[in-house]
Amino acid sequence: MQPSTQTGAPPRPSAPGRQESGNAVSLRGLAKRFGETSVFADIDADIEHGEFITLLGPSGCGKSTLLRAIAGLTTLDAGSIHIGGDDITRLPPQRRGVGMVFQHYALFPNLKVADNVAFGLRMQKVPGDERARRVDEVLRLVEMQDQAHKFPHQLSGGQCQRVALARSLVVEPKVLLMDEPLSALDARIRRHLRDQIREIQKTLGLTTLFVTHDQEEAMLMSDRVFLMHRGRILQKDTAEVLYTRPRDENAA
Repeated sequence: MQPSTQTGAPPRPSAPGRQESGNAVSLRGLAKRFGETSVFADIDADIEHGEFITLLGPSGCGKSTLLRAIAGLTTLDAGSIHIGGDDITRLPPQRRGVGMVFQHYALFPNLKVADNVAFGLRMQKVPGDERARRVDEVLRLVEMQDQAHKFPHQLSGGQCQRVALARSLVVEPKVLLMDEPLSALDARIRRHLRDQIREIQKTLGLTTLFVTHDQEEAMLMSDRVFLMHRGRILQKDTAEVLYTRPRDENAA
């Protein structure tokens, strides 16, 4: 996926009292089929600025395909996607203002950490001095500044995922999309990175959609959980409401 076209310093928390109008993300009537198989249908949702939303559900429920559709990596059969009030349904990935973190890192093996992080900025033709400053700043944010000179094969899985996160953050996305980024890591590293991702997201006030099948991750990380089953969103609520007042037996 190509980086967004935004420029400037890494995103900052909103100033006290600052209000942004509208929703960060609006999904209306989204549907996707592969041949005769419906992957998801009738997807409607509004996500507020700065929310951390988790798409939770079992394998095959359509959550990752939905995330890829928002990113522009999968075409829709119906519906519209708005980000920051703009209709981005037919825009290519690099013009949507989103950053994406994949399960398996997708780092360039022949590039050092700093160059992997800087790749999107090079594509945007960001000047060298600014590029170096932004790469250093985001590597410090994910606590990888001391590994900038290393290659991916010299890093642990958790470190690779932090580099992938830095690469997505450095292009200053309006929305961060994360497709099961913790599922390939061992339990200890997963817990640490889970907490770090949430802390960074809160610090930046960055609207985030996070895909997982892990209920604990969803309940601990999210402002709201979108519970998916067989290609539909069954319930959109806080973890507490989902736990205490499930809408039906599938949600329970």
